[in-house]
Amino acid sequence: MRVMLVFLILMLGACEGSFVTVGDKGREARIDRSSAARDACLAKNAAADEANSTDPTSIARAVAQACAPETEKLVEASNRDGDPKVAEAIRQNSEFRAMGYVLKARRQAIF
Repeated sequence: MRVMLVFLILMLGACEGSFVTVGDKGREARIDRSSAARDACLAKNAAADEANSTDPTSIARAVAQACAPETEKLVEASNRDGDPKVAEAIRQNSEFRAMGYVLKARRQAIF
């Protein structure tokens, strides 16, 4: 009986580190907050644009640039290892999302 109990404890102890670590929950929350702040900034700046004659791509770039501080906070929260490819992907995603908000503000279909 004791052998089974020790075996069970050892098996459960081996699984301890294989699941979510304590630090991951706080990191996820920071990523979620940073992402929400970035998206709110993009939406606000896209809605503020009234120049419908301007090319949506250039407006999206300008909106993404206006929200660069929020995007960089998201990069910092998400990119723990400092990988430049990850950082660039997040920045490109911000431009893509900015385009969506610009088109939505103009009431155009997103293709």
